Amino acid sequence: MSYIELKGISYKYPVGDEKVLKDISLSLEKGKVYALIGANGAGKTTICNLIRGFIPHFFKGDLDGEMLIEGRDIREWEMGDLAQKMGYIFQNPFTQISGTKDTVFEEIAFGLENLRVEVPVIKERVAEIIKLFGLESLQEKNPQQLSGGQRQRVSLASIMVMDPEILIIDEPTSQLDPQATEEVFKIINIMKQRGKTIILVEHKIELIAEYADRVILVEDGKVAMKGKTKDILSDIKAMDHGILLPQYALLGYEMQKNDRLHEIPVTESEAIGVFTKWMAGKEN
Repeated sequence: MSYIELKGISYKYPVGDEKVLKDISLSLEKGKVYALIGANGAGKTTICNLIRGFIPHFFKGDLDGEMLIEGRDIREWEMGDLAQKMGYIFQNPFTQISGTKDTVFEEIAFGLENLRVEVPVIKERVAEIIKLFGLESLQEKNPQQLSGGQRQRVSLASIMVMDPEILIIDEPTSQLDPQATEEVFKIINIMKQRGKTIILVEHKIELIAEYADRVILVEDGKVAMKGKTKDILSDIKAMDHGILLPQYALLGYEMQKNDRLHEIPVTESEAIGVFTKWMAGKEN
């Protein structure tokens, strides 16, 4: 049975005239990283709001179809139960910080304090997450004095310390430089290795190619393409939906015009392997 399932979902916001989601059906497995891609306004954030229960519990509107988590419809879940099952990372790292704590250690502990977890357990779990995320040098600093990249890492840590099963991450690197972006994706990979189910909205296609298991391409409120990351990001038809393929895939297609290339790579490691074999074949 699918862990998260959308069956024929259509949705219209209370203040809108048109549906923003149109007959969407998806089946998400536990422990996988799903990347939602597509143009701004395609419906990606609305899908995230649906999965985390904000639709229909906060945003009413008109919802048709079934949205199931562990076989149970989203309408039947209590928001408190959903909040313990999943974590949400905001696009803006400056929004996620509570503003009530003086140190990074206290900031990461904030959620556990609200759950009234015993102090020795809080200290142990926060120390573990700080070590896991490489935040030792920041733990005594004031969260308000951190850079955007540092704040995003702390935001991820403050969610992960709660040990949610599902993580919804909405464009976590949109305001970060390349180095901070790479650090955030390394943390996402750590969460993936811990068996978390991750729904990621992101525009940086090279990083999606590297870290996502599955890609869901959303266009005008509909699922235009879906499948394994390699299959979608090496398919030239994705460009018909406004998606620029990874640079390695584009290079592969250019090479295919003149020479026989048996595989289109989407990551750097795949490109090295494919082009090495190609060179060996040319020499023979």
